[in-house]
Amino acid sequence: MPTPDLETVQLFGIALLIGALLGVEREKKKADTQKPSFAGIRTFMLLSETGALAAWLSVQNAMPAIFVTTLIGLLILIAAAYLLEKRADAASIGITTELAGLSVFLLGAAVMFGQVAIAVGLAVTNTALLALKDPLHGAIQKLGKDDIFAGLKLLIASFIVLPLLPQQAVDPWAALNPYKLWLLVVLISALSLVGYLAMRWLGSARGVAVTGLTGGLVSSTAVTLSLARESRSAADPARQLDDAYAAGVLIAWSVMFVRVLAMVTLFNAALLRPLLAPFAAMLLVNAALAGWYYHQSLRDMAHQIERVGVVPLKNPFSLWAATKFGLLFAVVLLLVELARRSFSASGLIYVAVLAGMTDVDAITLSMVDFARAPEQLQLAAYAVVAAVWANTLVKAALTLVLGSRGTARRVCFATVVMLVLGGAVLLV
Repeated sequence: MPTPDLETVQLFGIALLIGALLGVEREKKKADTQKPSFAGIRTFMLLSETGALAAWLSVQNAMPAIFVTTLIGLLILIAAAYLLEKRADAASIGITTELAGLSVFLLGAAVMFGQVAIAVGLAVTNTALLALKDPLHGAIQKLGKDDIFAGLKLLIASFIVLPLLPQQAVDPWAALNPYKLWLLVVLISALSLVGYLAMRWLGSARGVAVTGLTGGLVSSTAVTLSLARESRSAADPARQLDDAYAAGVLIAWSVMFVRVLAMVTLFNAALLRPLLAPFAAMLLVNAALAGWYYHQSLRDMAHQIERVGVVPLKNPFSLWAATKFGLLFAVVLLLVELARRSFSASGLIYVAVLAGMTDVDAITLSMVDFARAPEQLQLAAYAVVAAVWANTLVKAALTLVLGSRGTARRVCFATVVMLVLGGAVLLV
């Protein structure tokens, strides 16, 4: 009889570890609830090993019937275990442990069928789902009917409408890409919904901060638009949330500064030297004010809750509002492209300002390539800073037009201080 090779032994070991991973969680749950259960850590390890062994024998003997027969036997065993458990505790109607046992059997089989990465990833995911039962149930109970409908609309916009759109420019100037424009609409809508849910689950101040931090990695403009609209529509007559919304906007801007510096460092580190001082100054001011507003929001919300109760929240999700911004963004993109074609190379700063009004990443990457020659470094640095300034002014204008007065006042103050200090450092 041939000796199993080392790789096969390793696969069986992975299958056993998958069983142990889910089994530990179920064993702990059984101990906490003191209720009878058909499976603990040993049973789960055996189930995973059985699945792996059935799959291995099926492959070695070219007989799929071995695996199928074993699976049918397991289903009968799980059904019998459920009936016995139900008889012992009539109030128990859950089948979570039974399904977890079936899942771990199939995951053990998946390992032997060559899908190791998928099996391990699903094992970790399943363990997290089992362990997070109470937080997940609590989060679902906080959702209303409008929240569920908003999520369905977002899924339709993301997975039905978006794939149908063309992914190339449809205008003579190659400026308008329907796929990218609708992707921006989806992003803005998603940020609104995620921010609202984060506020529901984590509290207003923490939820907005998380939205700014994560959303800023993708688009600080989208975060600004989303939070500005929410600040005006929020049911907050005492304006206790203005500090939180301003903090969220400025956190997203801080992430944008870090993102630009990271791109420059990665693709052309020489350009980092003239950019570092003005960007560090602007980032320092921005982060300091964001931290101050966030601290104030925590204090104000604690006072508000103590005085009159929790500030009510309204779901800000609106595909139409995001679509209107997408249309406006398309017009700006078209104007920027037409202006870019009209300028010569000597008008680089003007082009950077125009491009920065809609997107900082594109002009930054362009300047990274432009600044390959040492004599172009300073000009490229001016162009990147000008683009960031233009982008920041546009976002401040969005806050001023769409946001509440309190949020706009805080954001505009931060904008003025940040740009003045950054300009002074750049000139020096």
